[in-house]
Amino acid sequence: MGAVAVGATIYFGSAKSNRQLKEIAEAFEEAHNLGMATILWCYTRNEFFRTEKDDYQAAADVTGQANHLGVTIQADIIKQKLPTNNFGFKEIGFGKYDDEMYDTLTTDHPIDLCRLQVANCYMGKIGLINSGGGSKGASDIVEAVTTAVINKRAGGSGLIMGRKAFQKPFGEGVKLINAVQSIYLDEKINIA
Repeated sequence: MGAVAVGATIYFGSAKSNRQLKEIAEAFEEAHNLGMATILWCYTRNEFFRTEKDDYQAAADVTGQANHLGVTIQADIIKQKLPTNNFGFKEIGFGKYDDEMYDTLTTDHPIDLCRLQVANCYMGKIGLINSGGGSKGASDIVEAVTTAVINKRAGGSGLIMGRKAFQKPFGEGVKLINAVQSIYLDEKINIA
């Protein structure tokens, strides 16, 4: 087939996540034996990651843990949603945490939240790309540029934005892609 990489998705916290972890770990090991790269979409999906107060499926601590599990099963690139909040483990009463991980390691600033995701990818040794999300129309370019700046300033490796770029007329999609490319090519935009 000529493929150079294998990609997969794990929905951490879902009913099938244990099976997904095992099967994808085996597939990634075989891919590396064949000299192929591996990309893992590390999404957290579980109704118990939600409370009456907030949804923690995109919390920096919860997604960071998913990222860490992804790199331990040999993902070369992690794809993750941009974090929207933090304190997931604390608020949902799941897993172990220490208050210092919230007080010392991060703040509520979007760059710091993304930086926690990067730190969970072997301190950035494994590349983190954030997803651009679905197309919402007029706000797409602003959202994509904002996500690219946050990812780059946090030490991430890129942004994937298929739906934002490809669910619109060709010229608009190219304009959006060029705007994001300019962020990653601009040497003045660097790690915060």
